[in-house]
Amino acid sequence: MSGREYVVILFPGTSHAVRAESLLIRAGVDCRLVPVPRQLSSDCGVSVRLQPEDEERALEVLAGAGVEIEGVHTLS
Repeated sequence: MSGREYVVILFPGTSHAVRAESLLIRAGVDCRLVPVPRQLSSDCGVSVRLQPEDEERALEVLAGAGVEIEGVHTLS
């Protein structure tokens, strides 16, 4: 998952990110936990990184599970 655009989903806390990763993996979405990129926040935190083509499915899964999201960003 490197060398091209990717999507980072930010959450209000680490537990939200861990829960999101678990839900996404169970739903078949390829993702991983990564530190929040510095250009998005100076706070230490964890985000979920995935491919742009998986963004819509990931957001559907998280919304269906009631997971709170702080932001969605596409980076390269």
